[in-house]
Amino acid sequence: MEQEIKQDAEGLTFRPMTLEDIPAVMVIEHDAFTLPWTEEAFRNELTHNHFARYMMMEWNGEPVGYAGMWTVIDEAHVTNIAVLSPYRGRKWGERLLLELMKTASQLGMKRMTLEVRVSNRVAQNLYMKMGFEPAGLRKGYYSDNQEDAMIMWAELFPDRSQNARG
Repeated sequence: MEQEIKQDAEGLTFRPMTLEDIPAVMVIEHDAFTLPWTEEAFRNELTHNHFARYMMMEWNGEPVGYAGMWTVIDEAHVTNIAVLSPYRGRKWGERLLLELMKTASQLGMKRMTLEVRVSNRVAQNLYMKMGFEPAGLRKGYYSDNQEDAMIMWAELFPDRSQNARG
């Protein structure tokens, strides 16, 4: 991944995900999702999918979140974004999404899309704050309960501060 290690004043570090991160990613994945991806899925993403870009978020050296996307032509599709539950409510999900959006923009992406459960208002509010707008529904998208997914899109700007909405 064409991304360097970045650390901010709060001690959060953002860096490319490696195969060695998969055990920690699985802990975060099972904490965050009712339909977690498998180790094999992440291994395939990191080794075989040349569209995939994944990053880790660490706090004082400990993995606390991760995010991933596929970059195709000029569009980025968010595949996963998760923060361990003890670290939620600190705006770290926002920081992680902002870092993912910056990376996408640096890679030449012009737009970003994602799907989110229609019941997940917390995530929807975060995405709208970051400039995403609802664009449609995928009916029965989630296989655990056939819940619909809201499709959201955002324009990406070279200056990421244009996306954040106070």
